[in-house]
Amino acid sequence: MKPRTARRTHGFTESVIRGMTRLANEHGAINLAQGFPNFPAPGALKEAAARAVNDDINQYAITWGAQRLRRALARKYADWYGMQVDPEANITVTCGSTEAMAAVLLAVVNPGDEVVVFEPFYENYGPDAILCDAKPVFVRLAPDGPLDLDAIAAACSSRTRAIIVNTPNNPTGRVLTRAELEGLAELCRKHDAYAITDEIYEHIYYEGEHIPMATLPGMADRTITVSGASKTFSVTGWRVGTIIAPADLSVAIRKVHDFLTVGAPAPLQEAIAVGMETLPRSYYTSLSSEYRVRRDMLHAGLVGAGFTCSPPQGAYYILADFSALSDLPDDEFAFWLTKEIGVAAVPGSSFFNDPAGGKNLVRFAFCKTEPILVEAVKRLAAVRSVATR
Repeated sequence: MKPRTARRTHGFTESVIRGMTRLANEHGAINLAQGFPNFPAPGALKEAAARAVNDDINQYAITWGAQRLRRALARKYADWYGMQVDPEANITVTCGSTEAMAAVLLAVVNPGDEVVVFEPFYENYGPDAILCDAKPVFVRLAPDGPLDLDAIAAACSSRTRAIIVNTPNNPTGRVLTRAELEGLAELCRKHDAYAITDEIYEHIYYEGEHIPMATLPGMADRTITVSGASKTFSVTGWRVGTIIAPADLSVAIRKVHDFLTVGAPAPLQEAIAVGMETLPRSYYTSLSSEYRVRRDMLHAGLVGAGFTCSPPQGAYYILADFSALSDLPDDEFAFWLTKEIGVAAVPGSSFFNDPAGGKNLVRFAFCKTEPILVEAVKRLAAVRSVATR
């Protein structure tokens, strides 16, 4: 009998992150595993979404995105980053940045190509490359210090089609510097490769600055920028992602996007456009400052409970080492933490090609209201006294 499933599905598992959410729900644990906020979206967006539905904007938007949103996005990239983006030729709106990344890779990567992925990584990148019948090439990044550009250069070859760049980074919280991005840009030019950037946390950073790769010299024509509304506006369930790409690449990306999902939800696209048009810059600065408070609260609680970790430079996750608390492997420790302590985290191995790289790590998300984080810290304080070595 022939195998019942395609070989491409054999090289990866279902999302560990979503699995931990199910476990948290089953045991009534505080879910610091999956990165979705538990606080309201801005009122202007909610009102605009309701208004769009009541105004009967309920049918398909144009496949590559509602015109109002594309125009608002083009203005935003011009205002924030000085990027000249044609809303008709360079922008595609997708069902979240997850679909955006898959659509981009399917549009530009051929079977047998290589895609460089830095680890620890967001869990989708490797499977996305595998679904294209490409080979993900993993480069382990040091937890501290600058990027090892020599190691990254050694991972590149004549078959390198793309380098995936995620800044601010999930799960480490690293914010890449201009010098680091310029080093990566040089490698892309040398190998005639694309930079596919995941910039979903572009407005959530505490150190440095967010520099889109596309703004670097010679990179506008070889950078594909993936972002979205989920993290900036706390609407992860709305599934509105964005892609900025050169016109010829956008044509290919839109073909893939069309046959994957047709289009993102029309009334929610209108609402995101309203947010971009009306929310002042102070909204974005407040977003980071409020997350900084949450970061510091959870970081102090984790250190006090016996974890080893550094405060992230951006995004809203803390990758913590639990080796001083337990000899359990990361998945068993995360399950134990959820069931016995009542706080769910993500096993670190899900962010590494070789699971051993994350055997002593778990990732916590701090995109929660302060009372929830206070309770989580209170529960975590019990870990030191009851953890099994």
